[in-house]
Amino acid sequence: MSDRCSAMLKRLWLAGLLIFGFCGLWSSCALADVAGYRLGSGDKLRVTVFNEKDLSGDFDVNDQGLVALPLIGQVKVGGLTISEAQELITQKYGKDYLVNPRVNVEVLNYRPFFILGEVKNPGSYPYVSGMTVLNAVALAGGYTPRANRNNITAKRAANPQGSEVEVQEDTVVLPGDVIRIHERFF
Repeated sequence: MSDRCSAMLKRLWLAGLLIFGFCGLWSSCALADVAGYRLGSGDKLRVTVFNEKDLSGDFDVNDQGLVALPLIGQVKVGGLTISEAQELITQKYGKDYLVNPRVNVEVLNYRPFFILGEVKNPGSYPYVSGMTVLNAVALAGGYTPRANRNNITAKRAANPQGSEVEVQEDTVVLPGDVIRIHERFF
């Protein structure tokens, strides 16, 4: 095979790699956004409006899902993904105040999770990424002697109208979840 054909095959291979690589990256990003974290009451956000220090800062999402931002006031971010909130805030600043604003939103502190029932210290605890139900039980002081370790349910904050679902000790806890350790009867 000539050097010219070899060079052309390499270019075609690289072009295919780039095209399929970007498509794969795009679809995984889109999938992550669809299943992404939804903002809610108790989250603390850092909103950065580039080149606008007075508009940037740390803001809390209130119990109605609103965040109070300079100039544009209350913005409903509850139930939105981070990228959706970022786009909404960008639109609001771009509408009447800034020319081509660039906004970044990140979560500083996630809302707490709750653990109830047969644990020594039921209550609200700060969310830590990657935490399992067993970690949450340990954080709450461990099981009580009456705890049924095979009957644990959780109400997911991502599905507030949904009912409690059965979970295992290795199930990952999400921000805002309510975990219930049920009592055994014998």
